[in-house]
Amino acid sequence: MNLARYRTLVFDCDGVILDSNRVKTRAFHYAAAPYGETLAQALVAYHTQNGGISRFAKFEKFLREMAGLPVTEAALQELLGRFEQESRQGLLQCAVAPRLDELKQATPQARWMVVSGASEAELHDVFAQRGLEHWFEGGIFGSPVSKDDILAREIENGNLALPALFIGDSRYDHVASTRAGLDFVFLSAWTEFDGWQAYCAEHGIAIIDSLDRLYR
Repeated sequence: MNLARYRTLVFDCDGVILDSNRVKTRAFHYAAAPYGETLAQALVAYHTQNGGISRFAKFEKFLREMAGLPVTEAALQELLGRFEQESRQGLLQCAVAPRLDELKQATPQARWMVVSGASEAELHDVFAQRGLEHWFEGGIFGSPVSKDDILAREIENGNLALPALFIGDSRYDHVASTRAGLDFVFLSAWTEFDGWQAYCAEHGIAIIDSLDRLYR
């Protein structure tokens, strides 16, 4: 892949920078467990097939469409609190993508940024504690703003310069980046997207199994 042509590299977080997809899946199950195992499993299934969408949107859908309950601030905050309680330690301990320093050296012309479905406040906290913030001079962005809106905003304000490459591991990563005019590559090693092989084949998406394959 010719990385020299890209002025910006955009990274998803879970499953790309951090091996944290399983951490988040366990947290969704834990958050929904008080509603019963059937509903908790339904939320997990929806989450794994819709990676990259914010937890805020997923919990709203869970309450409204799966549990058939009103979407109240109290109910949302309880779900979010249980989610964060369960995921916190895992995010601080899970593996980080190897050889980020070598990829940085291979892309001196490109600004790096994170565009994630995770909470933006949580991303800044975790990245600071794990010594990752300095890699992403273009910024670290997340929910409750959607990836579509983040990409549009950062292109409009000139922070995200095209041509750009988005590295993600979900259907939504591909859809949002393509809508914004970015190239896309699918990172397979840590994905929980069931059926990713068929999806990538159908859409002609380039696949790598780890970030260092971008430059090796």
